[in-house]
Amino acid sequence: MTRADLTKQPEAVAAMFDNVAEGYDRTNAVATMGLEKLYWRPQALAAIAPRRGMRILDLAAGTGASSVKLRAAGAEVVSCDFSVGMLRVGKRRNPELDLIAGDALRLPFADESFDVVTISWALRNVNDVTLALREMLRVTRPGGRLVVLENSHPTWKPFRIGYLEYMMRAVPVVAKAVSTNPEAYEYLAESVRAWPAQAPLAELIARSGWSKVEWRNLTNGLVAVHRAVKPV
Repeated sequence: MTRADLTKQPEAVAAMFDNVAEGYDRTNAVATMGLEKLYWRPQALAAIAPRRGMRILDLAAGTGASSVKLRAAGAEVVSCDFSVGMLRVGKRRNPELDLIAGDALRLPFADESFDVVTISWALRNVNDVTLALREMLRVTRPGGRLVVLENSHPTWKPFRIGYLEYMMRAVPVVAKAVSTNPEAYEYLAESVRAWPAQAPLAELIARSGWSKVEWRNLTNGLVAVHRAVKPV
């Protein structure tokens, strides 16, 4: 099934992530050669700047690996994901987490509930990115922040070409060796190739109602952290 097929079938996307839940964190660590855990996520954590008394929505939290770090900083963290399978694995590993099943297009939270909303490697998997960004805006308090960690477009063209070759050819091979559902990673690799570059994504975030949109490239633009603020 192609990415186009899956984006028309949200339940199929949820089932796909249910199937990879058990080995998801391990596969990501191998496929990114450790960069996800050692560099990219810490940079996103720094952008979020969690502290005691802050209420954070960790959207598409998966197994809750990112939520653990936010909670360790003293923040109140709500971990939300569309995949019940991911949440089950997360609850088993980290029973202290507040895990809630929810759709990014219809978040089960009241208006202005959070100081920060963050989403990592998942915005490109929703059916309607603009609607998801507006839902995140709705549940964020005025003056609150958005932090998006996502694959992006390397700024040096030869590197970008090599990176896309790696995503389309090598990642599925790695997944076959370590993942419980390697076919899912073919979809994920395709979604990376179709995702907009840094500036177009920033424009989309701004058109969704966010202000002060900016981004920081990591690893030559292989990944980018986009940040924005809800107008007061």
